[in-house]
Amino acid sequence: MNRRTPQHKPDDGRMGPTRIRDLSAIAGVVAVVVFLLVRVSYGSMPPLPLLAGVVLYVLAALEVVIAFVVRSRVDDREIGAHRGQLHPITAARVLALAKASAILGALATGVWAGTLVYLLTRQGELAAARDDLPSAIVGLVGAILLAVAALWLEYCCRTPDDPSEDLTA
Repeated sequence: MNRRTPQHKPDDGRMGPTRIRDLSAIAGVVAVVVFLLVRVSYGSMPPLPLLAGVVLYVLAALEVVIAFVVRSRVDDREIGAHRGQLHPITAARVLALAKASAILGALATGVWAGTLVYLLTRQGELAAARDDLPSAIVGLVGAILLAVAALWLEYCCRTPDDPSEDLTA
């Protein structure tokens, strides 16, 4: 029998692209944990400030700006140690920032999603839950934007001759 079996690459210690399924798993687990924690302790929590998630928007915007800079340097092949070029160490740091921000975005998505689900289930009973809904929505959107911006920044760090890998796998 001549069956084709998928070839598995041994783990050689190199970083691969951040996978959306990994970020989704992080967000899902955190959402469940936060939902349970909020369910137990919502009565003792202070009101959520409307602008609690704004820092996530700021981080997402900064990463988008950095992505445009990195992308233009990579496209123009201006990576090197000379003045005016993107230093390879800086590119590695930007990649590490993108990976860390993607994880932060997934964690924040889980926190805000868990909180939002609790608030949606209690909005008919508690006035405080209705009042906290806009804050949770602002935070959730900011967290998702941060994760998306981080994934795009990571993508922009790839060189044109990198093999294309499916990020959704």
